[in-house]
Amino acid sequence: MARLLIVDDDLSLRQFLSIFLGKEGHEIDVAANGVAALERLEQATYDVVVTDIRMPRMGGLDLLDGIRDRDLPTQVIVMTAFSSTETALDAMRRGAYDYIVKPFKLDEVRIVVEKCLEKTRLVTENRQLKRKLEKGRSPTAFTYQSKAMADVVEMIERVASTPSNVLVLGESGTGKELVARMLHHRSPRASRPFVAINCGAIPAPLMESELFGHTKGAFTGATQDKKGLFEAATGGTVLLDEIGELSIGLQVKLLRVLQERTVTPVGSTSEVAIDVRVVASTHRDLREAVVDGSFRADLYYRLNVIEVRLPPLRERREDIVPLADHFLDVMNQRMGRDIKGFKPEARALLAKLPFNGNVRELENVIERAVALETSDQISAAWLPDPGSSLLLGDFSAATADLAVLRTPEELLDQLSAGVDRWLDEMAGDLDLEALVSAFEHSLLCAALRVTSGNKTDAARLLGVTFRSFRYKLAKTKGLDDS
Repeated sequence: MARLLIVDDDLSLRQFLSIFLGKEGHEIDVAANGVAALERLEQATYDVVVTDIRMPRMGGLDLLDGIRDRDLPTQVIVMTAFSSTETALDAMRRGAYDYIVKPFKLDEVRIVVEKCLEKTRLVTENRQLKRKLEKGRSPTAFTYQSKAMADVVEMIERVASTPSNVLVLGESGTGKELVARMLHHRSPRASRPFVAINCGAIPAPLMESELFGHTKGAFTGATQDKKGLFEAATGGTVLLDEIGELSIGLQVKLLRVLQERTVTPVGSTSEVAIDVRVVASTHRDLREAVVDGSFRADLYYRLNVIEVRLPPLRERREDIVPLADHFLDVMNQRMGRDIKGFKPEARALLAKLPFNGNVRELENVIERAVALETSDQISAAWLPDPGSSLLLGDFSAATADLAVLRTPEELLDQLSAGVDRWLDEMAGDLDLEALVSAFEHSLLCAALRVTSGNKTDAARLLGVTFRSFRYKLAKTKGLDDS
Protein backbone atom coordinates (compact mmCIF):
# COMPACT_ATOMS: atom_id res chain seq x y z
CA MET A 1 0.00 0.00 0.00
CA ALA A 2 1.25 3.45 -0.94
CA ARG A 3 0.16 6.89 0.16
CA LEU A 4 -1.07 9.19 -2.62
CA LEU A 5 -2.11 12.84 -2.68
CA ILE A 6 -4.64 13.88 -5.35
CA VAL A 7 -4.58 17.63 -6.12
CA ASP A 8 -7.29 19.12 -8.34
CA ASP A 9 -9.80 21.95 -8.03
CA ASP A 10 -12.50 19.71 -9.59
CA LEU A 11 -14.30 18.02 -6.68
CA SER A 12 -15.82 15.28 -8.84
CA LEU A 13 -12.42 14.34 -10.32
CA ARG A 14 -10.84 14.24 -6.85
CA GLN A 15 -13.59 11.92 -5.65
CA PHE A 16 -13.38 9.73 -8.77
CA LEU A 17 -9.60 9.22 -8.51
CA SER A 18 -9.82 8.71 -4.74
CA ILE A 19 -12.34 5.90 -5.17
CA PHE A 20 -10.45 4.25 -8.06
CA LEU A 21 -6.96 4.41 -6.51
CA GLY A 22 -8.38 3.54 -3.10
CA LYS A 23 -9.73 0.30 -4.56
CA GLU A 24 -6.21 -0.40 -5.84
CA GLY A 25 -5.18 -0.63 -2.18
CA HIS A 26 -3.66 2.81 -1.69
CA GLU A 27 -4.24 5.36 1.06
CA ILE A 28 -5.57 8.56 -0.50
CA ASP A 29 -5.59 12.19 0.62
CA VAL A 30 -6.87 15.12 -1.44
CA ALA A 31 -6.26 18.86 -1.82
CA ALA A 32 -8.06 21.49 -3.90
CA ASN A 33 -4.95 23.48 -4.93
CA GLY A 34 -1.18 23.70 -4.60
CA VAL A 35 -1.25 25.73 -1.38
CA ALA A 36 -3.39 23.13 0.40
CA ALA A 37 -1.19 20.37 -1.04
CA LEU A 38 2.02 21.91 0.35
CA GLU A 39 0.38 22.20 3.77
CA ARG A 40 -0.39 18.47 3.66
CA LEU A 41 3.14 17.70 2.47
CA GLU A 42 4.52 19.60 5.47
CA GLN A 43 2.51 17.34 7.78
CA ALA A 44 2.90 13.92 6.14
CA THR A 45 5.00 11.96 3.63
CA TYR A 46 3.46 10.86 0.33
CA ASP A 47 4.83 8.37 -2.18
CA VAL A 48 3.14 10.03 -5.17
CA VAL A 49 1.43 13.35 -5.83
CA VAL A 50 -1.04 13.39 -8.74
CA THR A 51 -1.79 17.01 -9.60
CA ASP A 52 -3.66 19.08 -12.16
CA ILE A 53 -1.68 21.90 -13.76
CA ARG A 54 -4.25 24.69 -13.82
CA MET A 55 -5.70 25.48 -10.37
CA PRO A 56 -6.56 28.64 -8.40
CA ARG A 57 -4.14 30.06 -5.78
CA MET A 58 -1.28 27.73 -6.83
CA GLY A 59 -1.06 25.60 -9.95
CA GLY A 60 0.67 22.29 -10.54
CA LEU A 61 3.96 23.73 -11.83
CA ASP A 62 4.40 25.93 -8.76
CA LEU A 63 3.49 22.96 -6.57
CA LEU A 64 6.12 20.89 -8.37
CA ASP A 65 8.72 23.60 -7.75
CA GLY A 66 7.72 23.73 -4.08
CA ILE A 67 8.17 19.98 -3.71
CA ARG A 68 11.58 20.05 -5.38
CA ASP A 69 12.74 23.11 -3.39
CA ARG A 70 11.89 21.27 -0.18
CA ASP A 71 13.68 18.15 -1.40
CA LEU A 72 10.66 16.03 -0.47
CA PRO A 73 10.97 12.28 -1.18
CA THR A 74 7.91 12.06 -3.42
CA GLN A 75 7.29 11.65 -7.16
CA VAL A 76 4.86 13.86 -9.10
CA ILE A 77 2.45 12.95 -11.90
CA VAL A 78 0.76 15.87 -13.64
CA MET A 79 -2.65 15.85 -15.32
CA THR A 80 -3.31 18.12 -18.26
CA ALA A 81 -5.75 18.71 -21.12
CA PHE A 82 -4.75 17.49 -24.57
CA SER A 83 -4.16 21.07 -25.73
CA SER A 84 -1.61 21.65 -22.94
CA THR A 85 0.85 18.81 -23.56
CA GLU A 86 3.69 21.29 -24.02
CA THR A 87 3.09 22.48 -20.45
CA ALA A 88 3.18 18.87 -19.27
CA LEU A 89 6.52 18.34 -21.01
CA ASP A 90 7.79 21.47 -19.25
CA ALA A 91 6.69 19.91 -15.96
CA MET A 92 8.75 16.82 -16.72
CA ARG A 93 11.77 18.96 -17.49
CA ARG A 94 11.27 20.49 -14.04
CA GLY A 95 11.23 17.13 -12.30
CA ALA A 96 7.80 15.52 -12.75
CA TYR A 97 7.87 11.74 -13.24
CA ASP A 98 5.20 11.58 -15.98
CA TYR A 99 1.97 13.14 -17.21
CA ILE A 100 -1.56 11.97 -17.99
CA VAL A 101 -3.70 13.65 -20.66
CA LYS A 102 -7.36 14.30 -19.86
CA PRO A 103 -9.68 12.57 -20.53
CA PHE A 104 -7.70 9.51 -19.47
CA LYS A 105 -8.34 5.78 -19.28
CA LEU A 106 -8.26 4.02 -15.92
CA ASP A 107 -5.72 1.44 -17.10
CA GLU A 108 -3.43 4.27 -18.12
CA VAL A 109 -3.71 5.83 -14.65
CA ARG A 110 -3.04 2.46 -13.00
CA ILE A 111 0.09 1.76 -15.09
CA VAL A 112 1.58 5.24 -14.65
CA VAL A 113 1.02 5.15 -10.87
CA GLU A 114 2.54 1.64 -10.57
CA LYS A 115 5.67 2.67 -12.50
CA CYS A 116 5.91 5.86 -10.48
CA LEU A 117 5.70 3.90 -7.22
CA GLU A 118 8.53 1.66 -8.39
CA LYS A 119 10.70 4.73 -8.91
CA THR A 120 9.63 6.05 -5.50
CA ARG A 121 10.79 2.81 -3.86
CA LEU A 122 14.15 2.99 -5.64
CA VAL A 123 14.66 6.64 -4.65
CA THR A 124 13.71 5.88 -1.04
CA GLU A 125 16.10 2.92 -0.85
CA ASN A 126 18.86 5.06 -2.32
CA ARG A 127 18.24 7.82 0.24
CA GLN A 128 18.26 5.31 3.09
CA LEU A 129 21.50 3.74 1.90
CA LYS A 130 23.11 7.16 1.51
CA ARG A 131 21.93 8.13 4.99
CA LYS A 132 23.43 4.96 6.49
CA LEU A 133 26.74 5.64 4.77
CA GLU A 134 26.76 9.26 5.93
CA LYS A 135 25.84 8.17 9.44
CA GLY A 136 28.76 5.76 9.49
CA ARG A 137 31.18 8.45 8.36
CA SER A 138 29.76 11.28 10.41
CA PRO A 139 31.95 12.53 13.26
CA THR A 140 28.84 13.88 14.99
CA ALA A 141 27.99 11.27 17.59
CA PHE A 142 27.75 11.12 21.37
CA THR A 143 29.88 8.83 23.51
CA TYR A 144 27.74 7.44 26.31
CA GLN A 145 26.64 4.46 28.39
CA SER A 146 23.83 6.08 30.38
CA LYS A 147 20.13 5.56 29.74
CA ALA A 148 19.62 9.32 29.92
CA MET A 149 21.81 9.87 26.87
CA ALA A 150 20.42 6.79 25.14
CA ASP A 151 16.99 8.42 25.39
CA VAL A 152 18.39 11.66 23.91
CA VAL A 153 19.98 9.82 20.98
CA GLU A 154 16.77 7.85 20.39
CA MET A 155 14.84 11.12 20.23
CA ILE A 156 17.36 12.57 17.75
CA GLU A 157 17.10 9.50 15.52
CA ARG A 158 13.31 9.63 15.66
CA VAL A 159 12.91 13.30 14.67
CA ALA A 160 15.95 13.88 12.43
CA SER A 161 14.07 13.06 9.23
CA THR A 162 11.17 15.41 10.01
CA PRO A 163 11.10 19.11 9.02
CA SER A 164 9.96 20.19 12.52
CA ASN A 165 11.76 22.90 14.50
CA VAL A 166 13.73 21.62 17.50
CA LEU A 167 14.60 23.38 20.78
CA VAL A 168 17.70 21.99 22.54
CA LEU A 169 17.97 22.79 26.25
CA GLY A 170 20.85 22.15 28.62
CA GLU A 171 23.56 23.67 30.75
CA SER A 172 26.68 25.16 29.18
CA GLY A 173 29.07 22.49 28.01
CA THR A 174 26.56 19.64 27.65
CA GLY A 175 26.80 19.39 23.85
CA LYS A 176 23.85 21.34 22.45
CA GLU A 177 25.58 22.14 19.15
CA LEU A 178 26.48 18.47 18.74
CA VAL A 179 22.76 17.64 18.96
CA ALA A 180 22.05 20.15 16.19
CA ARG A 181 24.75 18.66 13.99
CA MET A 182 23.45 15.15 14.59
CA LEU A 183 19.94 16.26 13.62
CA HIS A 184 21.36 17.75 10.42
CA HIS A 185 23.60 14.84 9.41
CA ARG A 186 20.87 12.28 9.99
CA SER A 187 18.28 14.23 7.99
CA PRO A 188 17.51 14.44 4.26
CA ARG A 189 19.23 17.85 4.42
CA ALA A 190 22.64 16.35 5.24
CA SER A 191 24.15 17.27 1.86
CA ARG A 192 23.11 20.92 2.23
CA PRO A 193 24.67 23.61 4.50
CA PHE A 194 24.69 23.56 8.29
CA VAL A 195 24.98 27.13 9.57
CA ALA A 196 25.38 28.00 13.27
CA ILE A 197 25.18 31.46 14.81
CA ASN A 198 25.52 32.50 18.45
CA CYS A 199 22.71 34.97 19.08
CA GLY A 200 24.57 36.49 22.02
CA ALA A 201 27.97 36.89 20.35
CA ILE A 202 26.94 39.46 17.71
CA PRO A 203 25.86 43.01 18.65
CA ALA A 204 22.11 43.54 18.27
CA PRO A 205 22.43 46.22 15.52
CA LEU A 206 24.34 43.75 13.32
CA MET A 207 22.29 40.64 14.09
CA GLU A 208 19.45 41.42 11.67
CA SER A 209 21.91 41.78 8.79
CA GLU A 210 23.68 38.55 9.76
CA LEU A 211 20.43 36.59 9.86
CA PHE A 212 18.52 38.10 6.95
CA GLY A 213 21.17 39.80 4.79
CA HIS A 214 21.35 43.37 3.49
CA THR A 215 21.45 45.33 0.25
CA LYS A 216 24.19 47.63 -0.97
CA GLY A 217 23.92 51.00 0.76
CA ALA A 218 21.53 49.76 3.46
CA PHE A 219 23.84 51.23 6.11
CA THR A 220 27.34 52.60 6.48
CA GLY A 221 29.80 49.94 5.38
CA ALA A 222 27.29 47.97 3.28
CA THR A 223 29.31 48.21 0.05
CA GLN A 224 27.59 45.27 -1.64
CA ASP A 225 24.61 42.97 -1.34
CA LYS A 226 25.10 40.21 1.22
CA LYS A 227 23.08 37.06 1.78
CA GLY A 228 21.97 36.40 5.34
CA LEU A 229 22.57 33.10 7.10
CA PHE A 230 19.01 31.92 6.46
CA GLU A 231 19.40 32.39 2.71
CA ALA A 232 22.91 30.92 2.72
CA ALA A 233 21.60 27.78 4.44
CA THR A 234 18.81 27.15 1.90
CA GLY A 235 17.97 23.48 1.86
CA GLY A 236 19.93 22.89 5.05
CA THR A 237 19.81 23.59 8.79
CA VAL A 238 20.25 26.77 10.83
CA LEU A 239 21.32 26.55 14.48
CA LEU A 240 20.32 29.61 16.52
CA ASP A 241 22.57 29.09 19.53
CA GLU A 242 21.64 30.89 22.76
CA ILE A 243 18.33 31.99 21.27
CA GLY A 244 17.36 33.41 24.65
CA GLU A 245 19.74 36.35 24.09
CA LEU A 246 17.88 37.61 21.00
CA SER A 247 16.32 41.06 21.42
CA ILE A 248 12.54 41.42 21.46
CA GLY A 249 12.63 43.33 18.17
CA LEU A 250 14.51 40.54 16.42
CA GLN A 251 12.26 37.94 18.04
CA VAL A 252 9.30 39.55 16.24
CA LYS A 253 11.12 39.42 12.89
CA LEU A 254 12.30 35.84 13.46
CA LEU A 255 8.73 34.78 14.25
CA ARG A 256 7.55 36.20 10.93
CA VAL A 257 10.36 34.38 9.10
CA LEU A 258 9.33 31.07 10.67
CA GLN A 259 5.67 31.69 9.80
CA GLU A 260 6.08 32.98 6.25
CA ARG A 261 9.26 31.12 5.26
CA THR A 262 10.63 34.32 3.72
CA VAL A 263 13.25 36.88 4.75
CA THR A 264 13.52 40.57 3.88
CA PRO A 265 17.14 41.78 3.70
CA VAL A 266 17.94 45.04 5.48
CA GLY A 267 17.40 47.91 3.06
CA SER A 268 15.15 45.89 0.74
CA THR A 269 11.40 45.68 0.28
CA SER A 270 11.53 42.36 -1.58
CA GLU A 271 10.99 39.05 0.20
CA VAL A 272 13.28 36.10 -0.43
CA ALA A 273 11.87 32.59 -0.03
CA ILE A 274 13.87 30.30 2.24
CA ASP A 275 13.80 26.58 2.99
CA VAL A 276 15.64 25.78 6.20
CA ARG A 277 15.13 23.67 9.26
CA VAL A 278 15.61 25.66 12.45
CA VAL A 279 17.27 24.24 15.56
CA ALA A 280 17.46 26.63 18.53
CA SER A 281 19.43 26.08 21.72
CA THR A 282 19.84 27.80 25.06
CA HIS A 283 21.06 27.25 28.61
CA ARG A 284 18.36 29.62 29.89
CA ASP A 285 14.93 28.66 31.18
CA LEU A 286 12.81 30.03 28.33
CA ARG A 287 9.58 29.37 30.22
CA GLU A 288 10.73 31.83 32.89
CA ALA A 289 11.81 34.24 30.17
CA VAL A 290 8.30 34.05 28.69
CA VAL A 291 6.79 34.78 32.11
CA ASP A 292 9.05 37.77 32.78
CA GLY A 293 8.45 39.14 29.27
CA SER A 294 11.99 38.87 27.91
CA PHE A 295 11.01 36.16 25.41
CA ARG A 296 7.89 36.06 23.26
CA ALA A 297 5.49 33.21 24.00
CA ASP A 298 4.48 32.82 20.34
CA LEU A 299 8.11 32.46 19.26
CA TYR A 300 8.76 29.98 22.08
CA TYR A 301 5.95 27.72 20.92
CA ARG A 302 6.99 28.09 17.28
CA LEU A 303 10.54 26.96 18.14
CA ASN A 304 9.60 24.33 20.70
CA VAL A 305 7.82 21.91 18.36
CA ILE A 306 10.18 19.19 19.57
CA GLU A 307 12.19 19.60 22.76
CA VAL A 308 15.49 17.83 23.42
CA ARG A 309 16.80 18.29 26.95
CA LEU A 310 20.45 17.37 27.62
CA PRO A 311 21.19 16.14 31.13
CA PRO A 312 24.27 17.57 32.90
CA LEU A 313 27.26 15.26 33.25
CA ARG A 314 26.77 14.97 37.01
CA GLU A 315 23.43 13.22 36.34
CA ARG A 316 25.03 10.61 34.07
CA ARG A 317 28.26 9.79 35.84
CA GLU A 318 28.61 6.45 34.06
CA ASP A 319 29.48 8.45 30.93
CA ILE A 320 32.54 10.17 32.45
CA VAL A 321 35.11 7.41 31.87
CA PRO A 322 33.95 6.55 28.31
CA LEU A 323 34.07 10.24 27.46
CA ALA A 324 37.54 10.53 28.98
CA ASP A 325 38.73 7.62 26.80
CA HIS A 326 37.21 9.35 23.76
CA PHE A 327 38.90 12.68 24.50
CA LEU A 328 42.20 10.89 25.12
CA ASP A 329 42.05 9.49 21.57
CA VAL A 330 41.18 12.94 20.21
CA MET A 331 44.01 14.68 22.07
CA ASN A 332 46.52 11.97 21.11
CA GLN A 333 45.79 12.68 17.45
CA ARG A 334 45.74 16.44 17.92
CA MET A 335 49.05 16.60 19.82
CA GLY A 336 50.84 13.69 18.15
CA ARG A 337 50.99 11.73 21.41
CA ASP A 338 50.60 8.00 22.01
CA ILE A 339 49.29 7.78 25.57
CA LYS A 340 47.75 4.33 26.10
CA GLY A 341 45.16 5.12 28.75
CA PHE A 342 44.65 6.05 32.41
CA LYS A 343 46.31 4.60 35.47
CA PRO A 344 43.81 2.97 37.88
CA GLU A 345 43.98 5.80 40.40
CA ALA A 346 43.44 8.38 37.63
CA ARG A 347 40.43 6.49 36.29
CA ALA A 348 38.97 6.26 39.78
CA LEU A 349 39.54 9.98 40.36
CA LEU A 350 37.84 10.91 37.09
CA ALA A 351 34.72 9.05 38.18
CA LYS A 352 34.59 11.13 41.39
CA LEU A 353 35.08 14.61 39.94
CA PRO A 354 31.88 16.71 39.85
CA PHE A 355 32.43 18.32 36.42
CA ASN A 356 30.02 21.19 36.93
CA GLY A 357 31.34 22.57 33.63
CA ASN A 358 30.01 19.38 32.03
CA VAL A 359 31.56 17.72 28.97
CA ARG A 360 33.45 20.89 28.02
CA GLU A 361 35.25 20.86 31.38
CA LEU A 362 36.07 17.16 31.05
CA GLU A 363 37.55 17.81 27.61
CA ASN A 364 39.72 20.62 29.01
CA VAL A 365 40.89 18.40 31.88
CA ILE A 366 41.95 15.63 29.49
CA GLU A 367 43.66 18.10 27.14
CA ARG A 368 45.74 19.46 30.01
CA ALA A 369 46.62 15.96 31.26
CA VAL A 370 47.75 14.82 27.80
CA ALA A 371 49.87 17.95 27.37
CA LEU A 372 51.62 17.46 30.73
CA GLU A 373 51.92 13.67 31.01
CA THR A 374 55.43 12.29 30.40
CA SER A 375 54.66 8.55 30.67
CA ASP A 376 52.49 6.34 28.46
CA GLN A 377 49.52 6.52 30.86
CA ILE A 378 47.70 9.46 32.46
CA SER A 379 48.39 9.63 36.19
CA ALA A 380 46.27 11.25 38.88
CA ALA A 381 48.97 13.89 39.37
CA TRP A 382 47.78 15.75 36.26
CA LEU A 383 44.09 15.66 37.20
CA PRO A 384 42.44 18.19 39.52
CA ASP A 385 41.43 17.19 43.03
CA PRO A 386 37.65 17.04 43.64
CA GLY A 387 37.58 20.39 45.44
CA SER A 388 39.40 22.36 42.77
CA SER A 389 37.40 20.62 40.05
CA LEU A 390 34.18 21.81 41.64
CA LEU A 391 35.57 25.32 41.64
CA LEU A 392 36.85 25.12 38.07
CA GLY A 393 33.51 23.71 36.96
CA ASP A 394 31.64 26.67 38.39
CA PHE A 395 34.07 29.09 36.78
CA SER A 396 34.06 27.37 33.38
CA ALA A 397 30.27 27.17 33.34
CA ALA A 398 30.01 30.88 34.13
CA THR A 399 32.63 31.97 31.60
CA ALA A 400 31.73 29.52 28.82
CA ASP A 401 29.14 31.97 27.51
CA LEU A 402 31.18 35.10 28.17
CA ALA A 403 29.89 36.68 24.94
CA VAL A 404 26.28 36.68 26.14
CA LEU A 405 27.04 38.46 29.43
CA ARG A 406 26.55 42.19 28.93
CA THR A 407 28.37 43.53 31.99
CA PRO A 408 31.02 42.38 34.50
CA GLU A 409 28.28 42.49 37.14
CA GLU A 410 26.30 39.82 35.26
CA LEU A 411 29.35 37.57 35.22
CA LEU A 412 29.87 38.04 38.97
CA ASP A 413 26.18 37.33 39.63
CA GLN A 414 26.40 34.11 37.62
CA LEU A 415 29.50 33.07 39.54
CA SER A 416 28.23 33.85 43.02
CA ALA A 417 25.84 30.90 43.40
CA GLY A 418 28.47 28.38 42.32
CA VAL A 419 31.18 29.86 44.56
CA ASP A 420 28.81 29.86 47.54
CA ARG A 421 28.09 26.17 46.95
CA TRP A 422 31.78 25.46 46.63
CA LEU A 423 32.56 27.16 49.93
CA ASP A 424 29.79 25.16 51.63
CA GLU A 425 31.04 21.83 50.29
CA MET A 426 34.78 22.34 50.71
CA ALA A 427 36.49 21.02 53.80
CA GLY A 428 39.58 22.71 55.20
CA ASP A 429 41.05 26.14 54.73
CA LEU A 430 40.36 28.25 51.65
CA ASP A 431 43.23 28.61 49.16
CA LEU A 432 42.51 32.14 47.95
CA GLU A 433 45.41 32.20 45.48
CA ALA A 434 44.20 28.97 43.85
CA LEU A 435 40.68 30.38 43.63
CA VAL A 436 41.83 33.62 41.97
CA SER A 437 44.17 31.74 39.64
CA ALA A 438 41.39 29.38 38.56
CA PHE A 439 39.03 32.28 37.86
CA GLU A 440 41.71 34.13 35.90
CA HIS A 441 42.46 31.05 33.81
CA SER A 442 38.76 30.53 33.03
CA LEU A 443 38.45 34.15 31.87
CA LEU A 444 41.53 33.81 29.66
CA CYS A 445 40.19 30.62 28.08
CA ALA A 446 36.75 32.14 27.60
CA ALA A 447 38.28 35.12 25.81
CA LEU A 448 40.18 32.74 23.52
CA ARG A 449 36.95 30.89 22.70
CA VAL A 450 35.19 34.14 21.84
CA THR A 451 38.07 35.27 19.58
CA SER A 452 38.53 31.82 17.97
CA GLY A 453 41.98 31.40 19.55
CA ASN A 454 43.38 34.81 18.53
CA LYS A 455 45.48 35.88 21.52
CA THR A 456 45.87 39.48 20.34
CA ASP A 457 42.10 39.94 20.10
CA ALA A 458 41.59 38.07 23.38
CA ALA A 459 44.02 40.41 25.14
CA ARG A 460 42.20 43.44 23.70
CA LEU A 461 38.87 41.97 24.84
CA LEU A 462 40.12 41.69 28.44
CA GLY A 463 41.83 45.08 28.40
CA VAL A 464 45.41 43.81 28.85
CA THR A 465 48.51 43.84 26.65
CA PHE A 466 49.34 40.86 24.46
CA ARG A 467 52.49 40.23 26.49
CA SER A 468 50.56 40.30 29.77
CA PHE A 469 47.89 37.98 28.35
CA ARG A 470 50.48 35.44 27.19
CA TYR A 471 52.26 35.56 30.54
CA LYS A 472 49.05 35.07 32.53
CA LEU A 473 47.96 32.20 30.29
CA ALA A 474 51.27 30.41 30.68
CA LYS A 475 51.30 31.01 34.43
CA THR A 476 47.76 29.80 35.11
CA LYS A 477 47.94 26.83 32.76
CA GLY A 478 51.32 25.71 33.96
CA LEU A 479 52.66 25.64 30.38
CA ASP A 480 54.84 27.86 28.24
CA ASP A 481 52.27 29.06 25.65
CA SER A 482 54.68 31.23 23.71
